[in-house]
Amino acid sequence: MTHPVLIRRDSALTLAANGLPVLPLSADKRPFGNCPDCRDNACGGRPNMKTPGPCQCPRPCHGWAAATTDPDVVSSGPWAGAWRRAGAVAYHPGEAGVTVVDLDDAEAITWAREALPPTRTVATTRGEHWIYRGTMQSANGVRTGVDIKSSMSYARWLGPGVGTMADLPATARALVVKDPAVVRPVRCTVPAPAGGGQCPHRAPAYLERGIAMAEQRITEARSQVHATVYRTFLAVLSAHGRCGCLTEAHIDRLFTAAQAKGESARHCTDAWTNARTALGL
Repeated sequence: MTHPVLIRRDSALTLAANGLPVLPLSADKRPFGNCPDCRDNACGGRPNMKTPGPCQCPRPCHGWAAATTDPDVVSSGPWAGAWRRAGAVAYHPGEAGVTVVDLDDAEAITWAREALPPTRTVATTRGEHWIYRGTMQSANGVRTGVDIKSSMSYARWLGPGVGTMADLPATARALVVKDPAVVRPVRCTVPAPAGGGQCPHRAPAYLERGIAMAEQRITEARSQVHATVYRTFLAVLSAHGRCGCLTEAHIDRLFTAAQAKGESARHCTDAWTNARTALGL
């Protein structure tokens, strides 16, 4: 008889080989902290909130941000132990280029049949996952019994489903953003480092060029946006976090670029705070 651990791991390896970014879930459907420093939330991060903590991992190891197609990561290292405790395989829909409309009950399914175009459907324990081609902002409780899982989220892998995948409809997008034209980036809520002024070790143009490059790096991210934002914040703070030349206007520019890629103001603040903590600022 094949051990359940091997079934889950082998399933994850097969999915990863087919380009689906995967991660292990615990028996209660929560993601693991996937490195020794972060196991059981020892790093002080928030794996249940899908936010990396201030650990020194080479890549994000919490929740959706840890999803990967790398077979070495899936089958060895910290994940080798995670599969022994895992209850399911999950994936990051946004990085896979899809959106999951999670319908929790019969009433939600009835609504979807009336409001949304037919698409690939996967049966769940309580309802159905409707999977569309395209990504959007994730949100829970967009209406009774309906969650949206896409960017910065994860969904359980419950099989390939049936039916032909359709393009993400405007009806689904409208569940999260009623009028995209009125959406405005939220200003940062973190203070700039004390001691503003010119950077003492380089010309002022060095800071401006660094901020512009950081904005470009975030804007051009095509996958793992949250990880890119965190690493970019870390790089900016490494260069300028101690000399006091960063102003709130500079931080606003970085936050605006991140929010344009789908990051929430809260995720921006968390990433900035975690980067400062990692650098001892």
